[in-house]
Amino acid sequence: MAGVSPTQRTLKRLRDSGDYALVQVVEKWNPFARIRQDLWNFDILAITNDGETEAIQVTTKANVNARINKIAQSEHTPHLRDANWTLTVEGWFKEGNRWRSFLTDLS
Repeated sequence: MAGVSPTQRTLKRLRDSGDYALVQVVEKWNPFARIRQDLWNFDILAITNDGETEAIQVTTKANVNARINKIAQSEHTPHLRDANWTLTVEGWFKEGNRWRSFLTDLS
């Protein structure tokens, strides 16, 4: 999976797990503003087979703390927590010749 974005890696991980009924990227490129825009600071929205909602912010290992701080300070986060969403930051890094990630639950 050389040259694959962290978001694509997470999508593959979620879909291959079989634990999710729905998985969708909720980040888009805005060509007029020349920026990426996501949904309430998250890149992927997933619904588990049990009907639970998970919002995932995907990044590299080096940017995990910045994403955690951004989500913690967001005006949207309390509402997502009140809705019992699972809020996750997934940081990808290369270890040897393999890609690995670690998950941080911010719920």
